[in-house]
Amino acid sequence: MKTDDLIKAIAADQNGPTTPLDRSLMLGLLPGLAIAVLVYAVLLGPRPHLMALVPAPRLMFKLIFPWVVAACALPLAVRLAQPAANPRRYGGFLLALAFVLLVAVGIELIVLPQAEWRTYWMGHNAKACMTLIPILAFGPLVASLIVLKRGAPTNPALAGAGAGLLAAAIGAALYATHCPDDSPLFVACWYSLATIIVVAIGAIVGSKWLRW
Repeated sequence: MKTDDLIKAIAADQNGPTTPLDRSLMLGLLPGLAIAVLVYAVLLGPRPHLMALVPAPRLMFKLIFPWVVAACALPLAVRLAQPAANPRRYGGFLLALAFVLLVAVGIELIVLPQAEWRTYWMGHNAKACMTLIPILAFGPLVASLIVLKRGAPTNPALAGAGAGLLAAAIGAALYATHCPDDSPLFVACWYSLATIIVVAIGAIVGSKWLRW
């Protein structure tokens, strides 16, 4: 029997719950999301006049983009937690999202005078962004890793990184409603760096926790 077939047979023979892993992850994320919302409510809250500002293209992009990333990261995390995972399909979606972000940055560079590039890139809340997105992502990350323990990943670190990406996207989506820096330049730099932090934590923890 080939190694991949053996892994699949072992995973199928587990005596755990019969609920599909993707559904379990969606349900398991609820307490993690509740924790993130509670932290958000206590520490942050929405920025003033958020609803009045929503039609602005920069803000709309910043609010929607993290949820799209989360929608792609959830099935990716599920797939990575299964035996012999091939993430290419979902990795393509993530590459497409990265391209969309780069296009938004390119448009921003065209629209803004060059003298203002650094101002919009640095914004006013870079340190807060780098700190608060990982904090908001903590609950979803823990919840995701607990659920994905049901899987049988052949690469636990990669599966943990998938959980980290999902959690970071949720944290970024919440933080985006508070952050006054709407430029794609700011989002592409500081939101991405905060996401990398959470992904790295997920990979490190997942390499131990998701091992079987």
